[in-house]
Amino acid sequence: MYEPNVVGDWQEYAEHAGLRVRVHRLEAAEPPRGRDDAAEGLTYFCVRVTVENRGARHSTIHLEDGQIDVRIGPDGESAFIDWRNSQFIEGFDVYPLRRATAVLYAAGPEAALSQVDVQIQLRVDDDWADRRLWAGGIGLLEGAVQPGAAREGLACQVSNFLRDQAEEGTA
Repeated sequence: MYEPNVVGDWQEYAEHAGLRVRVHRLEAAEPPRGRDDAAEGLTYFCVRVTVENRGARHSTIHLEDGQIDVRIGPDGESAFIDWRNSQFIEGFDVYPLRRATAVLYAAGPEAALSQVDVQIQLRVDDDWADRRLWAGGIGLLEGAVQPGAAREGLACQVSNFLRDQAEEGTA
C-alpha cells in the first residue's frame, strides 16, 4: 500500500537526479495582504513547498496554481486556495545546492484542519514529475489524534526518529 509522506519529509525524485521536494511548515496563519472575501468564516493556514537541487546541473522549476491540490477533513474536501496571497515558483532556475520555496495560503472550516493533505505535481525542465502526497494537520492535540491518522502512523514515527537523529548529529 502506498503511504503518503508526512508533512516535513523530503521526497527524492528518481526521474530527476538530485532533485527533492518537501511540504513543510503547515500552520495557522493570516495572509499578508488581507483575507479574501470568499473565505468569510473560514480559518486560514499556510503551507510551504521547498524544492532543493542536490544534483550536478541546474533545473528549471515550475510550481504554479493547478499543480498544488489541498484537501481537508476526513472526506477530503477541497480547501479554499487564496491565489492572490500565495507565492508560486514560475520558471525558476534552481542551481546545484540551492532551493526555491512556494508559499501557499488556504482556508477551510477549523474543524476540518486536523487532517490536511497536500498533493503536488512539479514540472521540471518542461517535464512533469509524478504526483506526490503529504499528510498532516493543524491544531492536533497529542491525545486527540484518531487511530490511523498521519501523526500516529509508522511513517510519522520513522520521520520523527530520523529528525531527532539529525538534530543530535548537529548539536
